[in-house]
Amino acid sequence: MINTYQSSFGKPPPPLPPRQHGGLQPVVFMQPTASKNLTWFLVSVMILQVLLTLGGFVFLYHTERRPSPEGKADFQSSEKLHGSSRTLARMTLEKPSQPALRRSGYLQWDLKHSVRRNINYFYRSSCLTILQPGDYLVLSRVTFSRRDPHTPLASSVKLRRGGGGGGDGGEEVEEEETVAMRAYCSLAGSGSDPQMCTASQVEVMSLRRGEQLSVWVEDLSLVDYTHTATTFGVYKL
Repeated sequence: MINTYQSSFGKPPPPLPPRQHGGLQPVVFMQPTASKNLTWFLVSVMILQVLLTLGGFVFLYHTERRPSPEGKADFQSSEKLHGSSRTLARMTLEKPSQPALRRSGYLQWDLKHSVRRNINYFYRSSCLTILQPGDYLVLSRVTFSRRDPHTPLASSVKLRRGGGGGGDGGEEVEEEETVAMRAYCSLAGSGSDPQMCTASQVEVMSLRRGEQLSVWVEDLSLVDYTHTATTFGVYKL
């Protein structure tokens, strides 16, 4: 009887079968140096993106802010472009300290409650002096609280060409005036009930440097001196 246990145990193991071409591929492990390089590359890209984002915000911030000659930051907003830089005058009527006399004359304006930009005011003749030539929207609103059967309730915007020296406190030069605008209103009847009417005027006028505008009424005592009831405005288009 043949001892198969001893004979099979003592033989060398059979050789491994050859690998087939479509079988499993060998696994290649990435070297530690290549993995570190990839990690540093991704981190560098993220840092670069953060720096570019911050740089963009800083650029936009400094673009929106422009230092003024006085060294202060001045924002380029719509208010700056269309507000303070705009040429205009919006005048509020000055209430006399004593009752107005029954006479014709220019309306005086309260500089404390009025707004002027690039337009001067000559106090003695109550004239607005144009400093920048161009087309202007001129508005006048005069409210009357009394009537006189012999005097019409009328207001006129008068234009003086080349007078006043073009500045506040400058020497006045007498020039012939023309009536550029005129308006009327009417108070019907009489009695003790308070009544009012407003003579309004609106016109676009081409004005030159040094020309002056003022508001004239036939009787100053008939005007209503309530705040904002009587105003005068000049706006450069």
